[in-house]
Amino acid sequence: MFDELHEECGVFGVYQVEEAASLTYYGLHALQHRGQEGCGIAVSDGRAVQSYKGRGLISEVFHGDELAKLQGNIAIGHVRYSTAGGNTLENVQPLLSISHRGTLAMVHNGQIVNAIRLRNEMEDAGSIFQGTSDSEIILHLIQRQKGSLLEKIKQTARQLDGAFAFLIMSENSVYAVRDPHGLRPLSYARVQEGYCISSETCTYDVINGHDITDVKPGEIVKFCDGKVEHHRYAPAESHAMCAMEYIYFSRPDSTLDGINVHLFRKKSGALLAQKDHDLQADIVIGVPDSSISAASGYAEESGLPYEMGLIKNRYVARTFIQPTQQLRDRGVRMKLSAIRSIVEGKRIVLIDDSIVRGTTSKRIVQLLKEAGAKAIHMRIASPMICSPCFYGVDTSTKEELIAARKSVDELCRYINADSLRFLTIDELRSISNGGLCTACFDGHYITDLYEYAAKLKD
Repeated sequence: MFDELHEECGVFGVYQVEEAASLTYYGLHALQHRGQEGCGIAVSDGRAVQSYKGRGLISEVFHGDELAKLQGNIAIGHVRYSTAGGNTLENVQPLLSISHRGTLAMVHNGQIVNAIRLRNEMEDAGSIFQGTSDSEIILHLIQRQKGSLLEKIKQTARQLDGAFAFLIMSENSVYAVRDPHGLRPLSYARVQEGYCISSETCTYDVINGHDITDVKPGEIVKFCDGKVEHHRYAPAESHAMCAMEYIYFSRPDSTLDGINVHLFRKKSGALLAQKDHDLQADIVIGVPDSSISAASGYAEESGLPYEMGLIKNRYVARTFIQPTQQLRDRGVRMKLSAIRSIVEGKRIVLIDDSIVRGTTSKRIVQLLKEAGAKAIHMRIASPMICSPCFYGVDTSTKEELIAARKSVDELCRYINADSLRFLTIDELRSISNGGLCTACFDGHYITDLYEYAAKLKD
């Protein structure tokens, strides 16, 4: 999808494994798709915590002997895309809290919707923040609580509202915490004689992780003294994994709460095909990369051949500046190119995972028609995104969302497709194990939005 929807970040942790920092590096590399603006690793040797972080890709930040200096068998790491808080070094994680009680490091995936209220309360009470990220609030809250570290984390988690999956590391322990709705994925696996924790299961293939276990909604998993303990800080609410984790964010080789992402997307494509019995088309193509699975499902169900009609250039600079319309159009052409010999004269079913702002969909249709496509029937493997997300996705106003302003027919004319259809919410739910958060499709938010509620007003 090239409408550039972004999710906040990915987290990874290691407990009691030799060369923990190197293992974390490989884990973060597998999670790079979740954030490209900054990354970092904190490690402990049982006595002291040290960290290294920077802005850029994991291979850009850790390009020399930085890993060799991070010695220890406990580590946590983070890749970041900034949705709450700007892209400054202060906001790059891990975040550290150093006090007479010891050092804590933290990495966080998600968005705290009551962050403004909590931050204002703590600032009024004398807390001093180093950055603007909502993640920093978690560390401040922990330090204000009493009791054991586990009890402090429990009390902190109970004060948070929104989507969160975070790791807390001390000198000799790691704690994995997931919000009561399970909006963001988090699991752990055995590796060597210890454990690793990750936002996605695709990391475990890289590091030979096995015996994968999901952290349950409303649960804290404690790794300490060579043991794994499960603690509840809140009753599990209605399970509501973010639907976009399956549709777009996660890698197809990941399994989230028991559902393989590739198979989920493939089924969504098959459902789209089931309503197209009378559609006159020659080939099916998918917009690389996240739409390929759905396109294969559509092709298999419809009996139409799947073709690689679009090629993605994987070496376009992440920081490509597009100050004018002409350069923005050129940017799409740098990222994607059509194979004329495949698409020329063909009636094409074009599969994409979603439409956010619509501009890129329009350019892709234009690209294919300039290459000689006879007709473009666009099929979207998700419902219409009509409402902003406040749970860690960078859509905060309805004005950004073209489906909030246009009907399907109007949108079809805008992107210059010959037909356009979206997956329905009921169809989406039919291929999940249970609950999904569909707030961006139907405007039904599963938590109070606090100050963010004002952004819903037209």
